[in-house]
Amino acid sequence: MKKTDPARPYIRAFYERNRGFFLLALALYALAQAGTLYLAWLLGTVLDIIAAGRMEPLAQSALRALVFVPAMVVLELCWHRARAAFLRRALTQYKALAFQKLSEKSISAFTKENTGRYLSVLTNDISTVEEKYLVQQFDLVIQPVAFAATLALLLWYSPVLTGATAAMCLLPFGAAALLGPGLARREKAVSDRGEGFVGKLRDLLAGFSVIKSFKAEGETSRVFAKENDALERAKAGRRWWAGLLDTVGGYAGASMQFGVFFLSAFLAIRGDVTAGTVIVFTQLTNNLLTSVRVIPQYWADRKAARGLIEKLAGIAEENAARSGEAVEPRLTDAIALDRVSFGYEPDKPVLRDVSLRLEAGKKYALVGASGSGKSTLLNLLMGGHDGYTGSLTVDGKELRTIDPDSLYDLESLIGQNVFVFDDTIRRNITMFRDFPAEAVDSAADRAGLSPLLAERGPDYRCGENGAGLSGGERQRVSIARALLRGTPVLLLDEATASLDNETAFAVTQAILDLDGLTRLIVTHRLDRALLAQYDEIFVLRDGRLIERGGFDALMDEKGYFYSLYTISGT
Repeated sequence: MKKTDPARPYIRAFYERNRGFFLLALALYALAQAGTLYLAWLLGTVLDIIAAGRMEPLAQSALRALVFVPAMVVLELCWHRARAAFLRRALTQYKALAFQKLSEKSISAFTKENTGRYLSVLTNDISTVEEKYLVQQFDLVIQPVAFAATLALLLWYSPVLTGATAAMCLLPFGAAALLGPGLARREKAVSDRGEGFVGKLRDLLAGFSVIKSFKAEGETSRVFAKENDALERAKAGRRWWAGLLDTVGGYAGASMQFGVFFLSAFLAIRGDVTAGTVIVFTQLTNNLLTSVRVIPQYWADRKAARGLIEKLAGIAEENAARSGEAVEPRLTDAIALDRVSFGYEPDKPVLRDVSLRLEAGKKYALVGASGSGKSTLLNLLMGGHDGYTGSLTVDGKELRTIDPDSLYDLESLIGQNVFVFDDTIRRNITMFRDFPAEAVDSAADRAGLSPLLAERGPDYRCGENGAGLSGGERQRVSIARALLRGTPVLLLDEATASLDNETAFAVTQAILDLDGLTRLIVTHRLDRALLAQYDEIFVLRDGRLIERGGFDALMDEKGYFYSLYTISGT
């Protein structure tokens, strides 16, 4: 069975609805190359006319030159314009496809990966793909044709001199063919090092406040210096090899030009060719030399660039979202865990034999000390990890078999770590989708955002990761997002931790008052007035569900929950 080429969809994206611009640019470039042949012929003709001392043909050649030069200017400008249009659409579609493929991954798939890889392939590698795959492809198509056309013209002038010229082409061609593959390997090494550098830089910038507070500037500077040095060493290796290729190829080409010039001069002195023929051969040797140097070098570059496209395709397909059964966005019975165990590392379980039911329309609290597995349990419910044992079902369907997109239509998670985009408050709430203004205002009001909106307005830009908002305001935005979506199941992981007590109480009460939703709320705020409203409270300790029941019943047991509540001092 033939193996599917993973890079093919990305290469196809270059030309989708873009073949017209590509073919136009190719045709214009071919005409421009033909113009260089005409120019060489015209120069040779003028020199022969001068040698013959004939004025009338000279005037005709001057007229041809007057028409030729502006025509070539227009042709070159049209070629650049068509090529620019092709490249714009090609790169736009290529990056759009890449981002689409990445966004199709599930949460569990994405959390396993290093986002620095994505940043690298969509920034650093794009420049290489643009130059060495898209731009150079015009030469790879036209230069072989130009080489053949140049040889044909030279044959018309002198078969003997043409044969000698073709033989001399072996010198620069051999240099390019010998050194070209080494450049491709070094290009791949630069890409890999760039990936590591971008990932490390992202981590260091994201942890800037931690670095400063722990006075770890010196240590992190050394970490940065190590990655930076590795990248620049790889780039230096690529530059050296490119310089070696350019130097060896350049002097091999110069040797070819000298050889052709002196041989044609020798034949002209003997009377075998005219002086005009010497000019034609000297001029067109540059064309041959360009083709000889460009074709093997650009082919090697293209292979290197294709390797980067394949790398992007591999990253996009790696940990691809699993397919599954689509389910309706409603919970009719319950979400049930039966003896569920899970650990991020083998033999280190975080959850141990957890069994519970979340019945449709009811509200539940999940409490426990830090590290007891509360956040892990919510991540499992969101399909964040498939490696659990036991059974986790949604209305009787095993969660592993459910399509992730369907699951996200059923459940929403409001986590502890909130990400806010560098956009307006309103667009952060709606997540760039269209909702009725009344629905957005209602969600914002229930999340406690009304004072902020009244003060700054819905079009206030939040800054990078919400730098213009306080921690509590960012948390309110995340709560409003979930309320606006209105999924049947709402999971909250310490969602009010960044809010003051009064606001946290009001927001939690608003969530508890929602009708028809199934709610599971992880909380460390053990407030009697709120806890008494839950249908059931689950108590985790060291990954085990050790107690469950209503608030009064748990207090009467005077067990672990009673201790947590007493210590909280509420």
